[in-house]
Parts: sequence; C-alpha cells; structure tokens
Amino acid sequence: MQATAAKAIFVDGNSNRRRSVELRVGVDLEIIEHGEIIASWPWDTIRKADSGAGELRLNSTSGPKLARLYVADPEFANTIASFSPSLFRGVVRRTSTWKIVSWSVAAAISIILVGLFGVPYAADRLAPLLPQSVDNRIGEMVDSQVKAIFGRQLCENPAGKQAYNVLVNKLAKAGNVAIPLRAGVLNSPVKNAIALPGGRIYFFRGLLDVTKSVDEFAGVLAHEIGHAHHRDGLRKVLQAGGTSYLLGLLFGDVAGAGAVVFAARVLLDKAYTRTVEVRADGFAIEAFRRLGRSAAPMGELLVRITGKQSGKRSAILASHPFSEDRLARMKNAQPEITGPPLLNAAQWQALKSICDGLPRGKGKGKGKAGK
Repeated sequence: MQATAAKAIFVDGNSNRRRSVELRVGVDLEIIEHGEIIASWPWDTIRKADSGAGELRLNSTSGPKLARLYVADPEFANTIASFSPSLFRGVVRRTSTWKIVSWSVAAAISIILVGLFGVPYAADRLAPLLPQSVDNRIGEMVDSQVKAIFGRQLCENPAGKQAYNVLVNKLAKAGNVAIPLRAGVLNSPVKNAIALPGGRIYFFRGLLDVTKSVDEFAGVLAHEIGHAHHRDGLRKVLQAGGTSYLLGLLFGDVAGAGAVVFAARVLLDKAYTRTVEVRADGFAIEAFRRLGRSAAPMGELLVRITGKQSGKRSAILASHPFSEDRLARMKNAQPEITGPPLLNAAQWQALKSICDGLPRGKGKGKGKAGK
C-alpha cells in the first residue's frame, strides 16, 4: 500500500537547508523531492526528535544524526505514529537523582547570575558547573560544520599521526588536563588552529607548513589545549547565545540545525577576549616550563606570521595580544632549556609529513578562533 502525504520540511543533516518534500507510505517512509526519492527511512528506525509546537519532528537511526523531518499535518503525523513501532523510544530518559539535583542547581545558579551580572558574566561562571557532556554535545554538533568550511579531510599518515599523539599526550600530562582530547591535523591551507568544545582540537595544514620546529608547533598546540582545558569554547557559545540558548542547553532543547550553525559561527567568527587569550598562553607557558622547554618559539612563529604589529592588527590574530608582547612574556618565563626535545628528529619529520600524499585542501575561511 502507498499513500502520498501532505508537504513536509526536510533537513538532510549535511547542511542547514530546509527542503520542501512530500512523504509516501510504503515498505519504508519515502522522502520525495521533485518526484525523486532522496531518502528512505525504515519504519523501525524512525524516532521522535526534539519537540516542536504544532508539528512532529522526526529523525532516523539509519540516517545522519542531525537529519530532521518536520511534519505539520496532524492526520499524517498520526499515520506515521501508527507505522513506527519505536517512535518514542529514547524520548523519556531516566535520570539519576544526582543528575536531577545537578541540573536543578545549575539552572538556579544561572538564573541568579543572569539577574545579578548579565549573560556574559553568568555564562563565565556557569560553564565550570555544567557537566562535561554539555561540551561534548556542542563539539559533536559543530564538528561537521567546521569540516564543511575548512575541508573534511584529516591528515592521517600513520607515522605522523603517532608522533602527533605523542606530543598531545605530553602536553596534556604537563598541563594536568583531565578531559580526553581528540586532536588531528586538518587538510586546510589556512594558517590557524582551533579548539572546539569537548576536547576537539584541529591544527591546520597551512600552519603546520610554516612551522620550523617542534617547539613552534607544540606551543600553538598547547595554547589550543589550554582553551579546551578552560572550556573557553563553551563560555563563548553561552555568552553569544544569551539567555535562551543558555536555558536551552540546560534543558536539552538545543539540537536543531539552526542551533548547530549558530554555535559553529560563534566559535569561528567571534573572537576570544584578550584575557582569555592571555590565559591560554599562560597554560602553554606553564606546560612548557614543566617539560623544561621554552614557549618562546611559539611567540617567534606568531611574530613571523603576523609581522610587526605596531598600530596595525593582523586579521588572523585580531583578537590576540600583540605578538611581540607575547614573545617577550614567553622568553622571560623560561630563559634556559633544561628538558629533552619534545620529539626526536624522526618523529618531527614524520609529523611535518603527516599530510603527504593528500591534495591541498580548500579552506573557505580564516576563522578567528585558534592561536
């Protein structure tokens, strides 16, 4: 049996474009655009997604995680419900008492802080109280958007990847980082690096190409680890999103494509404050000090990229303290080298070659996050 439904709206999960489609009931739920089937969801994979007033929002465990189908026709929504045996599976979640108490306390604190200090201050104070799962959720949501902008291809030459992981582990241990880090080199020509919420860190090929030593590379990497350690990405999203986004995070109603695009734009386009950047530099300096190394090569790299900054700011690092000032701070912090190299010569060469064999990526933007 087949029956054609009223019009519906479909977001395929790979972009935020809303597409007008019609649905057809058959062996599967068929999603049709301009007469062609663009997706087919088995009935037992269909789940009710985030709630929406006056419409049924659906996704499928067989499709992209962020795909959504919006059905406004109540009669056809009932038809879908009758065919979908697992429609409401996972909608009602059992939550332990301590989680309920934690969320309640966090919500109460957020309301008080919003009233007393305003959203930016509230977000800064609330972020440490939220569970790490909130960071992980935002990082997972925006990861695909970041890759769509800068290219989806990761550089994964085995020897280079192994050397990279050795370096990440050393810096994380020296910085007493408790959260798991998922770091990689993205095949993009942009001279930048970025830390997403949830411990996701990307170093771009364009920046790797201009580094002259492992200490230059490691300094920028340590700076990004510092952002992840301090949960700066979460703070930035909360501050930019205001009360509605903050409360949405608290009560689990931030999963739509629009929210994903918003978070990605905030992380890429909205600059960190100079105070936040100085703190991330401090993390890198302290980690290097514990390893017996100087962070000064990182400052030298930044000066080399941005040039002299007296009176003129570089677009790539517009939000950051002047590179000359950062270099002076790093030189003063560790004037002598007392520790062994962070990587040996073979490991460093492998890391520099991690993208070998891949065509040059085509990044679509510079991004203001990172270094």
